[in-house]
Amino acid sequence: MKRIYVVAYHQSKFGKLMGMTVPEIARTAIESVCKEINADPALLDCGTVGAACNISLNEQGLVSGLAASVPGLASKPIETVENACASGGQAILSTILKLQAGWGEIGFALGYEKMRDAEGKMDGKLVGKALGYFSHPDERVGKVYIFPHLFAEVMDAYMKAHGVTEEDLSRIAVQEYANGNLNPTAQMQKIQLTLAEAVTIGDRNRYIIDGLPLKTYDCSQITDGYAAVILATEEGLRRLGVSREDVVEIAGYAQATDPLLKAGRDVLRPAGALTAMRKAYEMAGVSAADVNVAEVHDCFSVMSALGAEVLGKAAYGQGARYWGEGKTRVDGECGINLSGGLIAKGHPIGATGVAMVGWCFNELMGRAPAGLQVKNPKVAATFNVGGVLCATVCTVLKK
Repeated sequence: MKRIYVVAYHQSKFGKLMGMTVPEIARTAIESVCKEINADPALLDCGTVGAACNISLNEQGLVSGLAASVPGLASKPIETVENACASGGQAILSTILKLQAGWGEIGFALGYEKMRDAEGKMDGKLVGKALGYFSHPDERVGKVYIFPHLFAEVMDAYMKAHGVTEEDLSRIAVQEYANGNLNPTAQMQKIQLTLAEAVTIGDRNRYIIDGLPLKTYDCSQITDGYAAVILATEEGLRRLGVSREDVVEIAGYAQATDPLLKAGRDVLRPAGALTAMRKAYEMAGVSAADVNVAEVHDCFSVMSALGAEVLGKAAYGQGARYWGEGKTRVDGECGINLSGGLIAKGHPIGATGVAMVGWCFNELMGRAPAGLQVKNPKVAATFNVGGVLCATVCTVLKK
């Protein structure tokens, strides 16, 4: 198999794209990531766009055709993929597989989501309905907020199974907000959160579902944003004139999908996620012990705890404790979600998986913002999820 490298990364500030249209997003993302290495977009042989709500919220399909509108990209193999919140990770895998298949030596992966209108306002009812499409029909009945409800059930199960408290999980959100405060591209950069605020019910922090422990600060953000990477083979690096000292290798990658229906699955031991992570490690020739930077899919705070377990950094049921002991901090054993994660950085669904890889690229290249740069980064890993622990994309990156 060919070695695949991340050559460049670019993202918007996450939050609100205001009047920016979907055609403008596609063009800007591709042109901007190419400018990172002063490359002509015509050098790109192939690509993939990841998006989840482009039709339901933007009334726009075939976003790949918008990408092909960038000068130099017409008539090239470009597709749009949807894998719920794992769409960005799936876009990266799709482009990797195109390069492995010999469809080119240089490709791009672009992820985006525009979830607010031109004035930056959110239609909560419409967004909730659109996101609900990514659940099983049988599990939507009787739920007003479908995904928060389903993950509130996961949170409740995790707390009861492992003796974890609401405060334990609130500590995770507080740490991620603190990271987001140092990340200039984070949606919640200016919002500071104390533990007292995170555990106190009030106007800004309320229980989302009656009878279940999920609170506002346990939740990720409704976000506009885009992110793009350029991927290349060894031959692609030569064509671009980029040295291996200036890139990061995606040394391992895997994807797995479990049944969409949450009922009947052990979501506290997510089979697909654990399988994908194990296969990515095996491909990269590393173990969890080698990883000291990671981005995990914290759509809700319990997923940060579960994410540490999927990574193999914490034993079963010990993920919340791993965070609480400070092992996920920038100076800890493994800096996890130093970007602020989905909870503070933001969660533009199609862009999320791309942004995870992009953040790890910057960490390994020593380009992370001040206060968030891991010292001597060695190996990075990402864990991107779609649905209620249904679809998983995992990657492992090395200098």
